[in-house]
Amino acid sequence: MRPDGRNLQEIRPLTISPSYLKYPEGSALIELGDTCVLCTASVEEKVPDFLKGRGRGWVTAEYAMLPRSTGTRIARERASVNARSLEIQRLIGRSLRAIVDMEALGERTVRVDCDVLQADGGTRTAAVSGGYVALAEAFFYLLQQGMISRFPLDDYLAAISVGLFNGAYLLDLSYAEDSQAAVDMNLVMTLGGKLVEIQGTSEDKPFSREQLDRMLDLAEGGIAVIANRQKEVLGAEVERLIAASARKI
Repeated sequence: MRPDGRNLQEIRPLTISPSYLKYPEGSALIELGDTCVLCTASVEEKVPDFLKGRGRGWVTAEYAMLPRSTGTRIARERASVNARSLEIQRLIGRSLRAIVDMEALGERTVRVDCDVLQADGGTRTAAVSGGYVALAEAFFYLLQQGMISRFPLDDYLAAISVGLFNGAYLLDLSYAEDSQAAVDMNLVMTLGGKLVEIQGTSEDKPFSREQLDRMLDLAEGGIAVIANRQKEVLGAEVERLIAASARKI
């Protein structure tokens, strides 16, 4: 039993509230235990210069203070991004781009802002999971408005942490566990079981391939829990569109 009463293979209490804000094309508040992240997806009718004229879209992410408290996205009030935030927002952007059909999106950008309201470990993984819901809502909006002709997603995407703590394999580490874990790993996966990214570090002794495989199996179970919650909150119509996109591949 863990300090918060969970068993070793149990994630923290999870709540995903879709369409959380009035103004963004997509938004979600994700609460994972005491970690709370607000995610918004903003559609921009332009692409970076390197994509102009190529008929492809772009998805990018930012991780910091809330920029969508008004009708349009407000520029962040800072001179530069710190190294940790930059690394995390790059992870979020890479993860989301991995499952998007950029040709279906067309020459437009969706900017996903992930703003941590409260942190107790796993903010980057919560941001990926909540960011996916906001992104899916934005794509559904574009489809409803006739701005795209097919849904750009063919699977659900989520992220979770796993680790070794006092010789035990733990799923979804809180800050207290994460800060003392011998091995800390973040994984991004699809509901279909495909890996997008693995970030793993030993803080003590090297870990074995067998231990890695056990952590991957543990993470896959946690991903399924989160992704199925995404499926519930996004609804049957999005589920149908994702299934239809998957059949075309």
